[in-house]
Amino acid sequence: MSADNTRLGIWLMVATTFVFAMQDGISRHLAGEYNVLMVVMIRYWFFAAFVIAVAVRKAGGVRAAAATEQPILQIFRGVLLATEICVMVLAFVLLGLIESHAVFTSYPLLIAALSGPVLGEKVGWRRWAAIAVGFVGVLIILQPGMRVFQVEALVPLASAFMFALYGLLTRYVARKDSAATSFFWTGTTGAVVMTAVGLWFWEPMTGPDWAWMALLCVTGAGGHFLLIKTYELAEASAVQPFAYLQLVFAAALGLIVFGETLEANVVIGATLVVAAGLFTLWRQRQKELGA
Repeated sequence: MSADNTRLGIWLMVATTFVFAMQDGISRHLAGEYNVLMVVMIRYWFFAAFVIAVAVRKAGGVRAAAATEQPILQIFRGVLLATEICVMVLAFVLLGLIESHAVFTSYPLLIAALSGPVLGEKVGWRRWAAIAVGFVGVLIILQPGMRVFQVEALVPLASAFMFALYGLLTRYVARKDSAATSFFWTGTTGAVVMTAVGLWFWEPMTGPDWAWMALLCVTGAGGHFLLIKTYELAEASAVQPFAYLQLVFAAALGLIVFGETLEANVVIGATLVVAAGLFTLWRQRQKELGA
């Protein structure tokens, strides 16, 4: 990869995290007014249309994009991601953007911890130490024993666990399927399952909120498009650390738009989680280089 491509890839990752943070803010607004399942369902309709449009433009069209030897795993991945999105949007409503994202940033640590049992990868003592430090950070954010513990605080942690498992399964199916195939199954499976569930919770929306819904759909598709372009230009190890900027953007949105507060324990805990996550990324990079 050239230095210019890596630099552009980094800027695209920054743009991606900003767009996804805006998407989360809109999701929080809409889910505060309407049923979470309905909001995610409509978002998936647009996502599926985007996925199919991308597939049509590729060589072989939809048939080639859908071709897979592991349909059960691909369907499970799609259902898992749709469920994770519903859980995370619920967390935004229950806890706000700041605390939800602070806990959710632990997902790279969960990926590292689960990579052994799921993918058979070896996790060394340094990464286990980083994982432990990261989860100390999560405990600092949640403060069990320091106050009346909120069960709601476990919602973003559950979302992080599901997203980590989704990421590991994506790596697993990549041994046989292309990224385009996985992307296709993610969007279409999610749309089918969310429609089957979400239609039962349909609520009439106001005109302004339909405009917000349209913007939510555009940011969702736009964010995924930017992410695809990012990984086309630069190696994942070069751009992945900048994905943590989504926490910064989401926190700014929570403070400015939703009037949330930035507690000291959240700042300290999130700093530990991000630092541990960056260390695991660095160790993975060293491992790939044979260091």
